[in-house]
Amino acid sequence: MGQNKNMDIVLIIIGFILIIGGIIGSFIPILPGPITSWFGLLFLYLTDAVPMSYTVLGITLVIALTIFILDYFIPAMGAKRFGGSRYGVIGTTVGLLIGIFFFPPFGIIIGPFLGALAGELINGTESNLAVKAAFGSLLGLLTSAFIKFTVASCFAILFVWKFVEYASGIF
Repeated sequence: MGQNKNMDIVLIIIGFILIIGGIIGSFIPILPGPITSWFGLLFLYLTDAVPMSYTVLGITLVIALTIFILDYFIPAMGAKRFGGSRYGVIGTTVGLLIGIFFFPPFGIIIGPFLGALAGELINGTESNLAVKAAFGSLLGLLTSAFIKFTVASCFAILFVWKFVEYASGIF
């Protein structure tokens, strides 16, 4: 096995790790899911076995960046649509982080809702409006996570498809 084949295998392993990290990052706000997955695709295309496609990389990068930007607006839009404030959006994110790390797997849903509710109550929002806003924040967060997961999964499918297509040149 030549030096280039060894490097290709290393690039594929790193790319695969990034693809998995992107899928996980769809649910964890610390890690930008689709962008991480896009880097996985980039590593695959950097191998000698898979021919470089600037079109595919360009289109997927635009998609990843668009989702990255929208990720900051979708939860806020959900909160605003249901009468929430900035405190509710911040509470949603804090609740998600606490829920993921301290109360998995149900913390992914309960944490953001309770965080948004707490944020709205700290803001002085009436309790029935705070519950409505917390629901909006949670709905926005879940919508955003679903979109990120879908895109990261599509990138994973593309990665596997290209890997299988060019596997004979790698091994």
